[in-house]
Amino acid sequence: MEAYNSGKEGMIEIVFFDLETNVPNKAGQRFWVLEFGAIVVCPQKLVELEIYSTLIRPKDLSVVSLKSSRCDGITRAAVANAPSFEQVADKIFSILNGRVWAGHNIQRFDCIRIKEAFADIGRPAPEPVGMIDSLGVLTEKFGRRSGNMKMASLATYFGLGQQKHRSLDDVRMNLEVLKHCATVLFLESSLPNVLNGKWQGSPTIMTISRTNGKLQYREEASQKSPQISSIGYQKSVPYTRGSLRKVTERV
Repeated sequence: MEAYNSGKEGMIEIVFFDLETNVPNKAGQRFWVLEFGAIVVCPQKLVELEIYSTLIRPKDLSVVSLKSSRCDGITRAAVANAPSFEQVADKIFSILNGRVWAGHNIQRFDCIRIKEAFADIGRPAPEPVGMIDSLGVLTEKFGRRSGNMKMASLATYFGLGQQKHRSLDDVRMNLEVLKHCATVLFLESSLPNVLNGKWQGSPTIMTISRTNGKLQYREEASQKSPQISSIGYQKSVPYTRGSLRKVTERV
């Protein structure tokens, strides 16, 4: 279990979270939460305000595999002595309730599992004030450049390593993927005709001006169009001593 808190009162915060569960392999078998991990961040600066993770022992240990197919996967022995969901419910509720929820595919999976887990212990589930599902957001804004838009595919696309399928590790990977996507989209929006492969004329520059207190962004054609040879280029060097002839150096 890991916990850290340095947050401030009175500000809306975003909590990125992820659940790890068993994989039902029998008819009628259900999902059980085996691990919960979350990072609370300040949306203005992306500063980590709180970190929490814990393994969770399900009511039925037989649903957890003795051995995991993943190198860092969760095994029956790993959760045998972990706290039950009821024992960590207060902490999970305080982490999630009244914050913006964020995560990858959380609308169709993690949110449902959270509600089920709280219903199992007869308690009301935490409620978000907003939700950011990075699967939907990135599919719409970033497109399917990485293929199927799974977290593992996005991480591979940006060279962020292999997804570990452990809650806190996956939350951190989600944050890094979002940062990389946001950077690419920002750069493309700054020079869309150049970075999207549509440039055919003079180089463009992005100018920023302030009108009535508002920043305005505008693309303009550059006044200077340097000629660059496909083989090389010529660089001017200072006049040599005793000569008024300007020489050039081939590089």
